[in-house]
Amino acid sequence: MIRTLACLVLAVALAAVEPGAKAPAFTLTSATGATVSLADFAGRTVVLEWVNYDCPFVKKHYSGGAMPALQAEVAAAGGAWLSIASSAPGKQGHFASEALTARIAAEKAVPTAYLIDAKGTVGKDYGATRTPTMVVITGDGTVAYIGAIDSIRSADAADVAKATNHVRAALADLAAGRPVAVPRSEAYGCSIKY
Repeated sequence: MIRTLACLVLAVALAAVEPGAKAPAFTLTSATGATVSLADFAGRTVVLEWVNYDCPFVKKHYSGGAMPALQAEVAAAGGAWLSIASSAPGKQGHFASEALTARIAAEKAVPTAYLIDAKGTVGKDYGATRTPTMVVITGDGTVAYIGAIDSIRSADAADVAKATNHVRAALADLAAGRPVAVPRSEAYGCSIKY
């Protein structure tokens, strides 16, 4: 009972961002050592992806190439894709720089930048609790979507083709000038190892 209550309090405390709100500003170091700020992408649609390549729910989207394909689609449309690892040093999902570069290549990931949030500040600001948690931000810095990558809560890669991809749907709504039909869903996956 106490543990359940503590989990609920943590979930409420982390639910800091809602659709329609201004996206919290941040600056992080990338896997290549560059300093990257959300403000660097003003005027562009930005997708944030909380990632942990060792999480089976993340593997679901990388093993068949679905996530890298979506990353490439976002780039081709002029948007930016920022993968964020909020895992603390020594915890699952946190990689040393040389291992990280190799892992990004092995996953065939093509984000605009892979960002390291080792203190978990950005993840907590956005209320990210699971990998993958996804956020779509409009060019004016408004959160348009936050939640799960898709509609089927499983770690089975075969489910990707059958699911509704919430990020792709949100991006299509924005491109068509429509309000995002599903602006929030519950993220599923592995807990972020803050």
